[in-house]
Order: sequence, then structure tokens, then C-alpha cells
Amino acid sequence: MLDLEVNSGFGCDLISDSLCFSRPECLLITGLTNIQIIRVADMIEAKAIMFVRGKKPAKEIIQLAEEKKLPLLVTNRFLFESCGLLYQHGLRSS
Repeated sequence: MLDLEVNSGFGCDLISDSLCFSRPECLLITGLTNIQIIRVADMIEAKAIMFVRGKKPAKEIIQLAEEKKLPLLVTNRFLFESCGLLYQHGLRSS
């Protein structure tokens, strides 16, 4: 799953904004680590989720992501910095 091409990203900590403003096949960048974020990512057809601020998802979240074949990434950086670095390296807004 790590050999995955992602062309756009969406950074947000609000589920409602993720549902309304993201586009399919994006990298969802968030600090939310509840089970609903996996369901949201599945609904918006995200290619992967990146958790920021070093937040690590619980086992049940990892298990559901595996069932959905949804890669999970973790960074210690804050949301703003993560989005900025990804943008700097060519990832655009979804």
C-alpha cells in the first residue's frame, strides 16, 4: 500500500468540512483519531489518512482501516506545517 500515488490533499480537523469540501482520492490530513475518521475517509474515497501531532490511532481504528485497505500515516508535525511541506513538494489542494 505504500506504493501509492496521491495528487491532492485535504487538511482538516472537522468531519463536516471533510465531507463537504474534500475530493475523492485525496490524502486526508487530520488530528482526529476516532473511528468516524475512517468511515469519513471511506465515504470521500480518500487514498490514505495522515495523522498529525504524533497522534497514533487505536487498534480498532487500524483494524477498520486495514479492512478498508486504507493506508495510515503518522507525523509529529502540526497540521499547518504538514500541509505546507506537502504543498512545497507538489501536493495540491483537493
